[in-house]
Amino acid sequence: MGSCYSVIAASRMLQMQRRRTAATILPAPTSDGEPGRCSPDNGSDSKKKRKQGKWRRSAPILGEADQCGPSASGDCFAKRYRLGAEVGRGEFGVTRRCECVATGEALACKTIRRKRLRRRADAEDVRREVEILRRMSGLEGGEAVPVVRLREACEDTKGVHLVMELCEGGELFDRIFARSHYTERAAAKIGRTIAQVVQLFHDNGVVHRDLKPENFLFANKSEESPLKAIDFGLSVYFKPGERFTEVVGSGIYMAPEVLMRSYGPEADVWSAGIIFYILLCGVPPFWGDTDERIAESIIRGEINFEREPWPKVSNTAKDLVKKMLDPDPSTRLTAKQVFEHPWLKNADKAPNVSLGALVRSRLKQFSSMNKFKKKALGIVAKSLPVEEIDNYTQMFHTMDKDKDGTLTLEELKEGMRINGHPVPDTEIQMLLEAGDIDGNGTLDCEEFVTVLLHIKKMSNEEYLPKAFKYFDKDGNGYIEMEELMEALGDGELGPDEEVVKDIIRDVDTDKDGRISYEEFEVMMKSGSDWRNASRQFSKANFSSLSHKLCQ
Repeated sequence: MGSCYSVIAASRMLQMQRRRTAATILPAPTSDGEPGRCSPDNGSDSKKKRKQGKWRRSAPILGEADQCGPSASGDCFAKRYRLGAEVGRGEFGVTRRCECVATGEALACKTIRRKRLRRRADAEDVRREVEILRRMSGLEGGEAVPVVRLREACEDTKGVHLVMELCEGGELFDRIFARSHYTERAAAKIGRTIAQVVQLFHDNGVVHRDLKPENFLFANKSEESPLKAIDFGLSVYFKPGERFTEVVGSGIYMAPEVLMRSYGPEADVWSAGIIFYILLCGVPPFWGDTDERIAESIIRGEINFEREPWPKVSNTAKDLVKKMLDPDPSTRLTAKQVFEHPWLKNADKAPNVSLGALVRSRLKQFSSMNKFKKKALGIVAKSLPVEEIDNYTQMFHTMDKDKDGTLTLEELKEGMRINGHPVPDTEIQMLLEAGDIDGNGTLDCEEFVTVLLHIKKMSNEEYLPKAFKYFDKDGNGYIEMEELMEALGDGELGPDEEVVKDIIRDVDTDKDGRISYEEFEVMMKSGSDWRNASRQFSKANFSSLSHKLCQ
């Protein structure tokens, strides 16, 4: 495994190449709507800016028919379902195993906690997620539809409960590790399901916006288990020709037009193409040691089809991946064209030649490193940026002296001084211009939050040590191999000893065979910003990065 071309190794190579990287990474502006142009934020999701006024947390989120509290007409949720062990945790909620009291059926329940919804927009996001889940769950085909099915959505004083089918077969990459023989044919079969999901979404007027391997689970542990798409928290409805400007998604899977703030459903095809590339060679095509470097790599669009195992991958597979990763969304394949491409249409006849142990080891290290960071993120994400961004919002309202919902240059300068962020007038002017999305000479609340992220990055001192201590079980100041094995060994498909050794080798810069806090901090800061685990931080962070790239 020492020869494994890992994600960390890729980031180190990019560090060495920085001096040779051209400063200008975006094509010159073209006429409106053409690829290469950064769009002002005046698309469908910016002109319809949602009011961020005070939202009463006791206010209903779903409709009257979905209320299930003691005072509602329906039975109390707690009487119908018995909650079990936690299986996942996100910024807004917790997913647990649950059992239907009446039938004994094993299900999953995602509870979106009311206290975590800070803004009116958060509640709207939940309503939309439930609507989309219901639409996709109602498709003909029943269990054969490759989308997790919603059984019930209801609301009580604690929050919104989404009762869904339970997927116990593990994550996409875990299934690949478990196989002793991984072939292009196996990759094609997985790819066909992913393509089917994208087409189903688009045929039903929905763009997913966050396609990535972690959002696919196998329904059960059988060899023929169906693969299911999960997590529609960033999904939105779209109309033909509609363009979106909100920069959302997960760094390495983002399409270039998302970074340029003018995109449509074609962005899902790009994200699926990234997954296909990883399935076939074990590493992502675009990488960097920071979000900005990742974005630069995506915009440059240089894809390597020369390194192993690409020379033995079929030309049909390479043709599909190249056409899915076309930087011009107008000529990129549609979801329907992807699904009908010969490589997927004839997936059962794809070469049954092994892609080699190298690809499996790459995939396993890529996934295990992600799980290492994800485990650390889970400890801090639920409290980190939400409160910080709430503070920024409160700061905005304090600085907005005339209460017109915008900040002028003078209000911004005075507010920065009062709040302990003294910034030279020239930089304040530059920040105002950079953040003023709609060009009216002022900043609204969302624009202000984006600007403040340029000025004040949240301190790591309070949060990362909590995550480090989770792994450092004996408290000796180091994460050692046994501790990392234990932390990442949940379930039947935890990493083996060699994978953990490889992770430690990548992170352990002083080569003493263990991970110090300083090395852990460097690891958490490499690649995509660890605070992107918060959806609110991620949106503000990538919006800020997009503006920087487009200057």
